[in-house]
Amino acid sequence: MTQLHLKNLNVTIDKGELVSFLQDDYQYIHQKGTPGWRSADTEMFPVIGPTDQANFRVETPKGAAIQDQHGLLRELTYTCIEATETTAVFEKKYTANTKVRNSKFPDKSTEEWLSWPYDFNFKKQFTLSENALEVVFNISGDKGMPFMLGYHPAFNLQTEKPVIETTTEKITLEEVLAVGSRAYQVADCTEITLKDKKSITLKSNGFGNFMLWTEVTNMVCIEPISFYPYAVDQKNLHEGFMTLGASDAKFSVKLILN
Repeated sequence: MTQLHLKNLNVTIDKGELVSFLQDDYQYIHQKGTPGWRSADTEMFPVIGPTDQANFRVETPKGAAIQDQHGLLRELTYTCIEATETTAVFEKKYTANTKVRNSKFPDKSTEEWLSWPYDFNFKKQFTLSENALEVVFNISGDKGMPFMLGYHPAFNLQTEKPVIETTTEKITLEEVLAVGSRAYQVADCTEITLKDKKSITLKSNGFGNFMLWTEVTNMVCIEPISFYPYAVDQKNLHEGFMTLGASDAKFSVKLILN
């Protein structure tokens, strides 16, 4: 476990996964073992969304890649390359066409092995400040690599009627539940606030959109995304790709305590 601490804020990171964000004794992050989801946060890369209806294939300029839901990054293991009292940096490296075992096989997938035809290096940095935790993602790799990126944190809910607000709409938990597994789309948005017993605001840079997901009343995932995957048929998922240029791609999300 990696611990970050500043005044009354405490952060716990387990092999790159944000598993706790405490302000005094108030927990903002969904806890594993409680109903809703087996994780606390993860990344969706290099694709977002399900691929089963496309035979787990996604088109790229180098041919079809075998990808399961939300990509293969989550199947790789982070290495901690830096840690201080308020900062931690984790890294995953991938070599093109390396087969990665799919944890969804065989119960939830017919594909035992996943692969991607590009090299990439993926870094995740946490920085704790007086009222916020910033998560920065840095992607380097083959020039011209197509990709999507989504960040998938889950937040603990402690009241019966939490509300999620943007500058243009108020979204109830019931509305998110009603959408089901597709996730509630919040397009063209870079700032969103969860109002529960306490409030937390997510300010994103580079993503451009959010989607919301839960199937229970004790947690909700508020996910910055570069592309909403349900906007197209799965066989056309490649239409949502960004392209890596000559320099690294950088994305960030700041979790601000209100």
